[in-house]
Formats: sequence, C-alpha cells, structure tokens
Amino acid sequence: MNPIVSPAPHIRSRRTTKHIMLDVLIALLPAAVAGIVFFGWEAAVIIAVSMLSAALTEFVWYTIQHKFWRDKGVFAAFFRQFDFTSLVTGLLLALCLPADAAAWYMPLLGSMFAVAVVKMLFGGTGKNIVNPAIAGRVFLFISFMTLMTSYPEARFAPVMSYADDALTAGATQLGNFLQGNATLSALDLFLGTGVAGCIGETCKLALLVGYLYLCARGVIKWYLPLLYIGTTGLFAVALEGFDFAAFLPSVLSGGLILGAVFMATDYVTTPKSRLGNLVYFIALGLLTAGLRKAAGIEVVSFCILLMNFTVFLIDLLIKARPFGYRRQRRAKQRKEAEQ
Repeated sequence: MNPIVSPAPHIRSRRTTKHIMLDVLIALLPAAVAGIVFFGWEAAVIIAVSMLSAALTEFVWYTIQHKFWRDKGVFAAFFRQFDFTSLVTGLLLALCLPADAAAWYMPLLGSMFAVAVVKMLFGGTGKNIVNPAIAGRVFLFISFMTLMTSYPEARFAPVMSYADDALTAGATQLGNFLQGNATLSALDLFLGTGVAGCIGETCKLALLVGYLYLCARGVIKWYLPLLYIGTTGLFAVALEGFDFAAFLPSVLSGGLILGAVFMATDYVTTPKSRLGNLVYFIALGLLTAGLRKAAGIEVVSFCILLMNFTVFLIDLLIKARPFGYRRQRRAKQRKEAEQ
C-alpha cells in the first residue's frame, strides 16, 4: 500500500481537512441565510446551483481519473475521501454573485471552472496555487461583466436611515462612495438593509458571526482579517486626504469583509510564516484601497488573486521556522547551564 502524503506542514492532529471545511460551512451559514432573507428565493437558487455543480464536478473528475469503468469501488472511495472543500468553494462563489435566478448558468460555469481547472487540475485539495472561489469569480467577471455588475437591491429593508438621494440606481454603495455620491448610514451598511450588492456581502453582522465562530474554533488567526480590513480602511482615509469619515464606508461597503474572513485566510494560498502573513495582509490592504481608488470599482477578488501569486516569493524571502527549531545561541546557553 502506498502511503498518502498530504501537503506540508505535517502535523498530527485529530482535526482533519473535513472537520475544518465543515467549520467553514457552518461559519458561512449566517451569511447565506441573510442573503436569502434579503434577496429572496433567487439567492437560494444561485447558492444551490453553485454548491451542487461544484460537488458534482469534483465527483465526475475523481471517478474518471480513477477509471470507474474498471473499478466499481471508486464511487464508494470518492465519498470516503470527500472533504467538503468543493462545497465550500461553491458556497463562497455563490455569495460573491448577484441574486439573479435567470443567470443560473453563471454559478454552474463558475463552479466547474473553480473546481476542475483551479483545484483538480493542479492535484486536488491543498495543491491549488490560487483560491478556487476567487478564481471562479474573476472568471465570471471577465466572461459576464454586465451581469456581474448588475446588482439587485435588497428587498428586505425594514429600517433605513439614509436620505432619498443616497441610492443611485444600479450602483452599489461602494460605487457611490468611490464616486463621491451619498451612501447609506453605517448602521444600514452593517445590517445590509437596502444594500445593492452580491448575496453574501450585504449583512456584515452575519459575516461577523461567522468570523467569531472561526476564531473560537481556531480555524483562522483572529488578527489577520482585522489587519487586512484595518489597512484597507486607513489607506482609504489617506487617499481621501486623511478624511476619517471615509473609513467606515470603505470598510463596510463591497466585499471586503467577506474576502478578508473567508478567502484571504485560505491556508493553501497564504504564506507559511507569521511575518510572511503580516507582510501579505498589509500589502493586500494597501493594494485593495489603492486599486479601488484608481479603478472606481470593487477589486477585492482581483487583489486576493494577485497576492496569491506572490505567496511563493514571500515564502522564499521570509523562511518559516521549522518545527522544533531552536536558535544556536539558546541551545549553547542551555548546554553551558547544564554543565
């Protein structure tokens, strides 16, 4: 029997990839439910199509790769090794899409691209060089730019504290902010009431619940998303002439929090060292705020994708300390103390 070798680092633990991905699915559940509440049954259709097509793509790839026509046990083997990563990819991709059931083919094509091309083609879980959900969204944005920028306004908006001119038809709140137009209040942006945007980026409260759950479960380091969000907000303030009134709109508008919590923290596409992660997330925040200002549109997905390609350079420049490593000076001092 050939041993199964997983990507580094190799740590013995009872927590498996399946357990971690299940935690991510649970953490994404509040945002998914909020999206369905705000946008109705169309959001549920997009989420279902995206998750089912992602899982089915992995199933088809795996069974063909292992020649199911020769070994009928391949089907059972697939379900034994299924680790929920494709479901996470499908759900994340769906939360980055507009709630338009007429465009049901977008989550279908996006999930197929994300799982087949970005994940399975490179060897499967842990071997992809970029985040599959991010790559799927960028693929759809390039292919269907008009549909990807046509955001329906949230239907569920019980209390909104903005002026009548705060909404510009067909524009997101981030677009209004970058163009110097009126935006919703910070409370509405936080709750998602009346926000036009993608399914998962509306209710920041739901995303915060998912963030706290992942931190409590030890799935992500609590300071990394905050470092990305804070850097983006502060640099946006600097770009607006140090007008601190720009901090909350830049942080609460668009998909920044969704990307910071659930996509930028992907284990596979972030540096291995602590210092490398600090450099990575600070650079990501600077890039996001700068490109937002320059392009006038949401660029979180593109920024994360671009930074994914720099991870190997960061790992080359900033070496991760090996497990069990001790500095020579400390080892020498301990040896002298023992003598």
